[in-house]
Amino acid sequence: MRLNHATPAAIDAARQARAKIRAGFDGPTAGIAPGMTQANMISLPADWAFDFLLYAQRNPQSCPVLDVIEAGGYQTVLAEGADIRCDIPRYRVWRQGELVDELTDARGLWQQQPDLVTFLIGCSFTFEAPLMAAGIEVRHITDGSNVPMYKTSRQCRPAGRLSGELVVSMRPIAADRISDAVMITGRLPAVHGAPVHIGDPALLGIADISRPDFGDPVRIEPGEVPVFWACGVTPQAAVMRSRVPFAVSHAPGHMLITDIPDNAWLGG
Repeated sequence: MRLNHATPAAIDAARQARAKIRAGFDGPTAGIAPGMTQANMISLPADWAFDFLLYAQRNPQSCPVLDVIEAGGYQTVLAEGADIRCDIPRYRVWRQGELVDELTDARGLWQQQPDLVTFLIGCSFTFEAPLMAAGIEVRHITDGSNVPMYKTSRQCRPAGRLSGELVVSMRPIAADRISDAVMITGRLPAVHGAPVHIGDPALLGIADISRPDFGDPVRIEPGEVPVFWACGVTPQAAVMRSRVPFAVSHAPGHMLITDIPDNAWLGG
């Protein structure tokens, strides 16, 4: 991470967004506090933490780790004063790989399972502001919906007890702007970087692009091509496949908004 500091106004916008979320806002965070990094979250018991760290290291495009919070902790260097137990709009609770609950406040779970180790994972919402600044429409922001996300037939590299499919997010891009989108996002590897696939969804094992596994379907207009990026919901696919005894995650599209500007992650 480079030492690119956000402006006081941008940091204030991020903190106001977290305060709104803590007060009860429950919705996708795309387009909120533009220019600031957003993060996915996965929390697992300490005896699964090394397995996941290795899984992330072996699958860096889908699981780029921005911070690791030690067992029982709930604060991150990415956002001063944030509490990752209540500053994400919606959480998912997993038992034996099954989704058993969704919550807007997860503080009680840290009391039930005091050894949770939390990983904050880069989110592609972070590169949407640079795309829009370049004049590239981000359809789910235009339409006020959640980004569509899909399980694919591509398998991540296993690690320890963890295995699972690659999950991708999709944004329709005008054909003549695809190279620009690739260049812009490719400079941000910490938030998934360049696309993993452009074009035919069937080559990813996606049978029906109008029926995402997570999020909402979006319009694909004539002259647009579906473009797919690795997605931070990939850890949840691993939780499901590997039947992790207990885990807490963000709900897809509902992120932690940090105090770190998007340009802090620029590659060379």
